[in-house]
Amino acid sequence: MHYVYVVECADGSLYTGYTTDVQRRVAEHNAGDGAKYTRGRTPVELVHSETYESKSAAMSREYAIKQLSRRQKERLVDDE
Repeated sequence: MHYVYVVECADGSLYTGYTTDVQRRVAEHNAGDGAKYTRGRTPVELVHSETYESKSAAMSREYAIKQLSRRQKERLVDDE
């Protein structure tokens, strides 16, 4: 399975990513081994995830989420 996830960083910002293992990826972010963006913003907390059958579908959704405004991302997270 392929996942798109959103984590909330310690500074309140939201980071969106793609992975095949959400829990491992969140642990990597918190260990400082994740994306450059999250390295100085730990700890991060998983606030949203979506599952997809194909990598291409997940990557397309990741791109779409990254294009959303902050307010739209907050609505997405609040709908959980």
